[in-house]
Amino acid sequence: MGLEKLNLELIACTKCPRLVEWRERVGCEKRAAYKDQTYWAKPVPGFGDSNARVLILGLAPGAHGSNRTGRMFTGDSSGNFLYPALHRAGFASSAVSVSRDDKLELFDCYITAAGRCAPPDNKPTPLELHNCRPWLTQELELLPNVCVILALGKIAHDTMLEFYGLQKSKHPFGHALEYLLPDGKLLLDSYHVSQQNTLTGKLTVEMFDAILERAKTLMEQS
Repeated sequence: MGLEKLNLELIACTKCPRLVEWRERVGCEKRAAYKDQTYWAKPVPGFGDSNARVLILGLAPGAHGSNRTGRMFTGDSSGNFLYPALHRAGFASSAVSVSRDDKLELFDCYITAAGRCAPPDNKPTPLELHNCRPWLTQELELLPNVCVILALGKIAHDTMLEFYGLQKSKHPFGHALEYLLPDGKLLLDSYHVSQQNTLTGKLTVEMFDAILERAKTLMEQS
């Protein structure tokens, strides 16, 4: 199975009733600014370079961002922070990401998330994250060159620890912390690129640029 086939299966997933109901309701009710747009309102597939050496793992789609556009970190404030940084670092062809059809390309980078459906209050349950785990497992199998995993936030970090069967107490989350994973990949942590962090100064442009430069260095050293 290739990534394209995997993504076709992913977008048909209805395993979590709460998330199915929420993503579709948001897609019908819409936000006033997007009332004339057709929302994606399905699970959001990963996106990027199939030969990527860096995997960026987020939390879950935003209700009026990825759940609207159908592409990870596209159409909301998180993407407005992330994609310019990826462009500066040479991972993206453009600093602007507005729709899944805007011809943006990623280089040596693949973006996915711990949860694939927009959750109420941006909080997927442990069971919902567990239900999504097989998609991540299959993605990693289909991205054989990945050597650096950049976890955006604690939930993404914890998802990778659970994936590898590692103890959270011995691998705490912290911005710019790094861990060698059992298969030789490197886990690199960053605060999430949400407005909650970027507008308060918890995560600055300079801090995130440094994280991406570190990811590039680790990528080249692997």
